[in-house]
Amino acid sequence: MANKKNEGISSVNIIRIFLLASSAAYFIAAVVLGLADGAMLPGLAQILMSPAQLTKDYFEIGSISGTFLNVSLVGFVCAAMACLPGAVVNGGTIAAYFLTTGFSFWGINFLNMWPFFLGVMVHALVRREPFPKYVNLAMFATALCPFASELLLRYPRSEGAPGVTLPGVALMLAVGMLIGFMTPAMAAHSPNVHKGYDLYSAALPGVLLGLFGVAVLYKTLGHEVPAITATLGGSHPGVVWTFCGVFFGLCVLAGFWLNGKSFRGYAGLLKDTGHKADFVAKYGPGLAIMNFGFYGLMITAYYILVRGSFNAVTIGIIFCMVCFGAAGAHPGNIWPIMVGYVLFSCFATYCLGGVFPVNAQAILVGLCFASGLAPIAGNYGWWAGILAGGMHYFLVTSIPAIHGGFSLYNGGFTSLVIATILVPQLETFCKTKAQRLEAKNQAK
Repeated sequence: MANKKNEGISSVNIIRIFLLASSAAYFIAAVVLGLADGAMLPGLAQILMSPAQLTKDYFEIGSISGTFLNVSLVGFVCAAMACLPGAVVNGGTIAAYFLTTGFSFWGINFLNMWPFFLGVMVHALVRREPFPKYVNLAMFATALCPFASELLLRYPRSEGAPGVTLPGVALMLAVGMLIGFMTPAMAAHSPNVHKGYDLYSAALPGVLLGLFGVAVLYKTLGHEVPAITATLGGSHPGVVWTFCGVFFGLCVLAGFWLNGKSFRGYAGLLKDTGHKADFVAKYGPGLAIMNFGFYGLMITAYYILVRGSFNAVTIGIIFCMVCFGAAGAHPGNIWPIMVGYVLFSCFATYCLGGVFPVNAQAILVGLCFASGLAPIAGNYGWWAGILAGGMHYFLVTSIPAIHGGFSLYNGGFTSLVIATILVPQLETFCKTKAQRLEAKNQAK
């Protein structure tokens, strides 16, 4: 049950304040770091004018302070949309916001997001419905921001210095708006494919529309798809650990206060399957934000434990992973996915001669979006989560080729494929934890 200690302020307004405060936290970090590196505005300009095809470390391309400024600007726009009168604000809004801001460390920027927002606005206009109803979907529509940057800056060439041209602007707007226009209908259909077992449901339009766009604009017209080459800089653990530790620690404290200065009810949340769940509606904003904080600290600790490189991509995936901390994911249903990644990575690396150890950047990113399979672990048990995580590990590095590295929802789409393969087998041959418990009680 939702906590009733804070009836003076609605859950909707608490979420809005949380999003605005998070945007402010990014901005404060940008200003503080800008005093150190003196490159906040030049770094932002470099980010806006650079291609964003997977995987681009904005710390390296621009600057650390410029990256945080970019994240804060994107965050303020998303938070402002959530504050529009009539906006649908729930646990899914927190997911959409932090997925979008997480990707603003390495793929989304303050320039390439606008065509997709405009496309969703046109979708709402055509359907004669208010745009605020589509705020969450507008944020989820930004999966193909790297494609927009590519069309703006260097299409159809794949080499040479990028630059803005009038045809590039027109093409970015036309293609981006078309993708934004089509995303809401496809996103609504996506749960029918995976039955709610992939939290990153918007990955369906995010990858399939990218696949189609690359096929039309490159392969059909005889242009060469740019090679997928990662741009990664050095590790900055001091910056990432400090920001994540303070941010997620404050989330725990805020959730504790909102929950009547107690942890009461959190044990129940940790037992939730996460299947089609909105923790804000089910447990209240206090416990949802508290879980967000604990989950974020857990993810950060995991990446420290496996000795990941703490660049912009890593901090971005921490926030992309924790985004569903208010809508389906929690430490109790995520740890099997993590264990699956570690076990299968060790087996592939040390027994089969594989080339992707658990702390390889591609696998760090892959684990982030394998977390979308948390409802499988929650509904069927830890063993199913380990299996799902392992399957995701084997598949995730093969998906970028189908969309040219232009979709940020690559790992989420991998989760969708795994759910589509695995869930029918589980439904056919296995019982859920609830069904097993019911059978046990009937046998007594």
